[in-house]
Amino acid sequence: MAKRGRTFGEEASEIDKKKYSRDDYKKALRVFRYVRPYRMQFVIGFIFLILSTTTTLSFPALIGQVTSVIQGKSPFTLNQVILMFGGILVLQAIFSFFRIYFFAQVSERSMADVRREVYSKIITLSIPFFEKRRVGELTSRLSADVSQLQDILSITLAELFRQVATLVGGTLFILYVSWKLTLFMLATFPVIIVAAMFFGRFIRRLSKQAQDQLAAASVIVEETLQSVNVVKAFTNERLEIGRYSNALQKMVTIALKAARFRGVFVSFIIFAMFGGIMGIVWYGGSLVQSGEIPFADLLTFIFYTAFIGGSVAGMGDLYAQVQKTVGASERILEILEEPSEVNAADELPLFVPLQGKVQFDDVRFSYPSRPEVPVLKGISLTVEAGRKIALVGQSGAGKSTIVQLLMRYYPISGGQITVDGRDLYTFNVTELRKNIAVVPQEVILFGGTILENIQYGKPGATEAEVREAARKANALQFIDSFPEGLQTVVGERGIKLSGGQRQRIAIARAILKDPAILILDEATSSLDAESEKLVQEALDELMQNRTTIIIAHRLATIRKVDRIYVLREGQIAESGTHDELALQEDGIYANLVKLQFEPID
Repeated sequence: MAKRGRTFGEEASEIDKKKYSRDDYKKALRVFRYVRPYRMQFVIGFIFLILSTTTTLSFPALIGQVTSVIQGKSPFTLNQVILMFGGILVLQAIFSFFRIYFFAQVSERSMADVRREVYSKIITLSIPFFEKRRVGELTSRLSADVSQLQDILSITLAELFRQVATLVGGTLFILYVSWKLTLFMLATFPVIIVAAMFFGRFIRRLSKQAQDQLAAASVIVEETLQSVNVVKAFTNERLEIGRYSNALQKMVTIALKAARFRGVFVSFIIFAMFGGIMGIVWYGGSLVQSGEIPFADLLTFIFYTAFIGGSVAGMGDLYAQVQKTVGASERILEILEEPSEVNAADELPLFVPLQGKVQFDDVRFSYPSRPEVPVLKGISLTVEAGRKIALVGQSGAGKSTIVQLLMRYYPISGGQITVDGRDLYTFNVTELRKNIAVVPQEVILFGGTILENIQYGKPGATEAEVREAARKANALQFIDSFPEGLQTVVGERGIKLSGGQRQRIAIARAILKDPAILILDEATSSLDAESEKLVQEALDELMQNRTTIIIAHRLATIRKVDRIYVLREGQIAESGTHDELALQEDGIYANLVKLQFEPID
C-alpha cells in the first residue's frame, strides 16, 4: 500500500508559505468561474457596495459641516445638517443590507456548487488516489478550503474594495482640504507600513504554525475515534489523552508567541496612529491659528485621517486573507484536475447483463506506489460462466489483488483480463462493476436504516424486493425481531448489529444487485459457528448460477468449488479440485488440509 501521507496541515502549510507568482493568482481566479452563473447578483451587490462606501465617506464631511454651522460659517441650519446626516444614515443602512444580501446569495450558491463539484470529483476518483490521501485531508478541503473561498466572496472582497476606496477617496478629499496637512500626514505612513510588513510576516507565520498544529491535533482525534475499539482494547486512553494534550500545548505555545508579536504590533500601531493624529492636530492647529484653513476643515481632515489609517491597518489582514485564498484555491484545483475514473454526469450505456466467464492470461501487476515490487508474476486462470473457484494462499500471495484487478481498481502491468471473451479495459467501468458484487470479510454498512443499506445494491428497489432479498440471505428473521424492522438504524459502520447480522445484510445487498460475478472475500472467517451456518446457507443461495470467486483461509468452506488455485508469491503453485489437491503428497494445499482438519495430538 502507499506510504502514509502528510497531514492536511503540513501540506496546506507548504502551499500557504509559497511565494505566489502572477500565474498562481491567475490560476486561483479559475475557481471563481463558479460565480459566473450568479454574476447579476454580484453586480447588484457591487453597486450597493459602492453606494455604501460613498455614504460612509460622506460622514467626515458632514461632521465638518456641523462644526461650520456651530461657528456660524455655513449656509445650512443645524436642523438641516442633522436631517441630511439622518438621511445618509438611513441610506447607509439600506445599502449595507442589500450589499450583504446579494453577496450572500453569490457566495452561498457558488460555494455550494464548488462543494458539489469537489465531492463529485472525489467520489469518482480511482482507488490509488485514496491510498495517497487521508480522509481528514479530503474533508478539510471540502470544509476549510471552500469556507476560505466563501469568506473572500462574502466579506474579504467587499472589505478590500471598501479599504481601497476609503484610502483613495479619503486621500483625494484631504488633498482638496489642505495639501500641506496631507503631505505632513503621508510622511508618517511609511513608518507604519514598514512596521506592518515586518510584524505581519512573523504574525502570519506563527498563526499558520498554530493552525497546522491544531490540524495535527485534529488528526489525532479523527484517528482515535475511528479506531476507538483498538484504544479501548489496549487501555490506551491515557496515552491518547497525552498525545492530544501535547499537540494542544504546542499549539498554545505557538499561539501565545504570536499573541506577543500581535500585542507589540497593535501597541505600536496605536502609538503611531495617535501620535500621527497628535502631530496633525499640532500642525493643523498652527494652520488654523495662521488663518490658512478653517477649524471645520481641520476637524474634517482629522476624521478622514482616522478613516484612512484604519484602511491602511486593515490592508495587512486582507492581504493575508487573499494569500490564504490562493492557497485554498490551489488545493481545490489540485483535486478538480485529477483524472476521474468515471464520469457521473455521463448517461450510462444500456445495462447488458454478462454471462460471467472470467479469464486471466499471463497477468502481471505491481502496485503504483511500489512499482519495483511485483505482486502478480504471470497469473493465468479461467472461470467458466456460473462456475465457482477458490483462491488459497498465505497473506500477501496475491489473492485479493486478483479480484481488485477484476474490479478494475488498478491498471495491470502486463497480460490480459477478459470477461465473456472481451478485454476488461473495453468495458465502461460502471457497466462492468454493475455486474459484480462483493461480500467482504469486514462488512462496512452506512449509518442509515437496514432498508437503505440493502437498497444500496439496487437503488430504488421496492420494500417487497428488499424483504425477499433479506429472506434469501437468512436476515429477515432478525430484522423482523427489531421493533422498527427494516427502518432500524444500524449506527455508524453498522455498529448496532453483530458480525453475522452485518454479513447477512451484505449478502442481501448482493442478492438484490443480482450480479453475474460474485466475489466472496473471507466472508465467514470471523463468525461464530451458529452465525457461520446461517451465513453459509445464505451464501449458497447467493452463489447459485453465478460465477463465483472465493478468497478463503478456512478450507471447509471451499470443498465443493469447481477448482481451487493455490497462490504462492504472486504465482499459481497448484490448481485442481479439493480431492485432487488434498492427495498431493507434500503439496501446499495438502499441508493446509492437514493443519486445519487433522486433530492435534
